[in-house]
Amino acid sequence: MRSLVVAIAAIQLGLMHPVCAQGAPGSAGQIAERLPLFAKNRCAELKDPAEQLFCGDPALNGVGARLTGAIESRLNRVADRRLAIEENVEWIRNRNSGCGIYNNQPVQPAAFSSVKACLLKVTEERIAILADPNFDCLAASTTAGLLICGDPALAIADKEINSLVVGLIARLRDDEVKGALTEYARWTRIRDRLCDLDDKDNVPLEELSSAEPCLSDYMTQKTAEIVAAKGDPRRLFGHELLSPAPDADAVDLCVGKIHSTNSCENFLRISRVTQLDTEVSATEAIVTAEVEMKVLAPFAICSPIASNCTGTCWDLQSGQPKPSITSRQSVPVAYRISIEKSFAFKKTKDGDWRCGTEALRPVEDGFAQSP
Repeated sequence: MRSLVVAIAAIQLGLMHPVCAQGAPGSAGQIAERLPLFAKNRCAELKDPAEQLFCGDPALNGVGARLTGAIESRLNRVADRRLAIEENVEWIRNRNSGCGIYNNQPVQPAAFSSVKACLLKVTEERIAILADPNFDCLAASTTAGLLICGDPALAIADKEINSLVVGLIARLRDDEVKGALTEYARWTRIRDRLCDLDDKDNVPLEELSSAEPCLSDYMTQKTAEIVAAKGDPRRLFGHELLSPAPDADAVDLCVGKIHSTNSCENFLRISRVTQLDTEVSATEAIVTAEVEMKVLAPFAICSPIASNCTGTCWDLQSGQPKPSITSRQSVPVAYRISIEKSFAFKKTKDGDWRCGTEALRPVEDGFAQSP
């Protein structure tokens, strides 16, 4: 499990070889002369200017390594790690713009000292705040997360579930962890759909207080299931799951399986699944759904990650899906990608539904949008 956490954290910080992040090499420019470790660490292969600075400057390289450790510690204490990674991606984007680094524009030599000082300052502050266990709640950005953290009883219940799940996952083999994390993340999306909190990002929280009893009931149910597992994570994770109905929850399970099979979780987080239409017969069903994903690490707009994990290549200028495209451009972090697709299901003899769609290709519609 530790190796998975380190890999994910390193990708987010740009500390892995750029091939791992599906990024294209960038030009080092004149700033390389001010970076003593530039050649040794092969920083020219990194596209992002901030990553080049953390790679080639001794002071930034050192604080970057400490930040990786702080992120690793945080990821080890939370069960929904991809949500935490998404929050970290947003922080990196805000850090860069706040310190005068915009997109992939190179840092000018005249601005090097001020940019470096800013990066050192905000990174030290980030290291300090990541060590505070309360930060996990303070960093909540989803509607459900904000409601939970605003209610002491819900916050305590959520923290208990998190601790229990982290303890269970720690007992799994490394090759079992990925599936358990995927399933736990699905729990939160099911919760949000059940409590009618999906697509409510712009609704004032005081108008959503009626969802609090639903959140409480769901967490009580999940806590009981975890306790009933009696410390055996395989009672909750690792076995084939079927769906009681052909609906958004069934599609969510199907997409999670596809992402897990194609190792998509380091690049994308499934953030929302919305049911659009359903056609059901006695033994078969077609569910058309919109699947929203957030980009956690860059990947080429036409690559195995794009095809297998989003179902298509992308034209970022128009934001539209393209069956194929020749370009070295990458989908940036924090991008929101939504696809519309029909998923096929068959009814089992026990009355449950099994997904028969094994790939996201082709999609029927979609868009890619900057944050």
